[in-house]
Amino acid sequence: MALIVQKYGGTSVANAEKIRNVARRIADAQSRGDQVVAVVSAMGGTTDALIELAGQVCDQPDDRELDLLLSTGEIVSSALLAMALRQIGHEAVSLSGSQAGIRTERSHGRARITAVQPGRIQKELAKSRVVIVAGFQGVTEEMDVTTFGRGGSDITPVALAVQLRAARCEIFTDVEGVYTADPRVVSNARKLKHIRYEEMLELASHGAKVMHPRAIELGAEFKVPILVASSFSDAPGTLIDGGEPEKEARQVMGIAHDIDVAKVTVRGVPDHPGLAAKLFAPLSEAGIRLDTVVQNASVEGKADITFTVSYQDLKRASDIVGPTVLEIGAHGWVSDPNLGKVSIVGSGMQSGAGYAADMFKALHEAEVNIELITTSGIRTTCIVDEAKVPEAVRALHDAFSLEVEE
Repeated sequence: MALIVQKYGGTSVANAEKIRNVARRIADAQSRGDQVVAVVSAMGGTTDALIELAGQVCDQPDDRELDLLLSTGEIVSSALLAMALRQIGHEAVSLSGSQAGIRTERSHGRARITAVQPGRIQKELAKSRVVIVAGFQGVTEEMDVTTFGRGGSDITPVALAVQLRAARCEIFTDVEGVYTADPRVVSNARKLKHIRYEEMLELASHGAKVMHPRAIELGAEFKVPILVASSFSDAPGTLIDGGEPEKEARQVMGIAHDIDVAKVTVRGVPDHPGLAAKLFAPLSEAGIRLDTVVQNASVEGKADITFTVSYQDLKRASDIVGPTVLEIGAHGWVSDPNLGKVSIVGSGMQSGAGYAADMFKALHEAEVNIELITTSGIRTTCIVDEAKVPEAVRALHDAFSLEVEE
């Protein structure tokens, strides 16, 4: 008998029929002898509806109250799923994040887990019950409810799998696994049977929406195998784990893309120590994540600094950058909200050469202009015009022959 942690996304529990389908899947796993802890997202569209409702009653909802409101979506799903399991003869109990022992820091809307105290879950499992946990949420030491940010319900199952020492973590969604590119953009994208943690983390961090990056980080740190599969079919999914070192890594594993990109350029920054820190510190304090940062060579004691942020954060970043530019004595600043990014990712890239050149050539032939370039050991990313992103993804997928299985 194995303990498994499953997670079902919003599309998997979008209505009563789909909730009953999930209940049957869980019941099948329990009938095979497995102990099951299932984490659920809010029913599809619920979070957006709650945010819209909050905006109708308040211009600027308080972060604490908004977190409490948004957490109710997952609680609704977990209670309904427990009811559906009981209806088909399987004992089940639903728990909020707080009841499940998930403790977090105080940062509302983007909280990080500080501890998992699974005593209640273990007691319920000992009673042969399926435990249904509301994802996306936890509670502070002061018992204030917090949420993890969009996509954060992926973090809950991996954290529970770590603490419960589960045999595996299974993420069920509306796709059959991880693909070489978004199938909605590349019609011949290929489903991967296996992908390494570091590759999946790069893909997730640069636009692939299959899993939240922090969930991948947790899985990698504690060596938790993660299966991504569909809740609507029995097709084999994609296994995310540490890989097999003895096997040669594929040079380019997949293509990620994101259109939620905006660029800010601060011009004429005096080339003095500490000014970059003065520019970026207020952005960090505001919780604005910087993706790409480029500084050109100093000319006549002045340099330009360019960085990218989420399009959603551009207004807040602009409000901060304007006064800071005056404070540090820079010449001025400009922004461009209409950008996207494309990335090639593969463990084999770190031991070979020519991948960046092949990427740039493919984009040139597709008439896609490159605005900025950033790299890691196993990734190369290009910032491009938002409208050109689909063409760029298809061109790169073809250039690296990712539709062909090795």
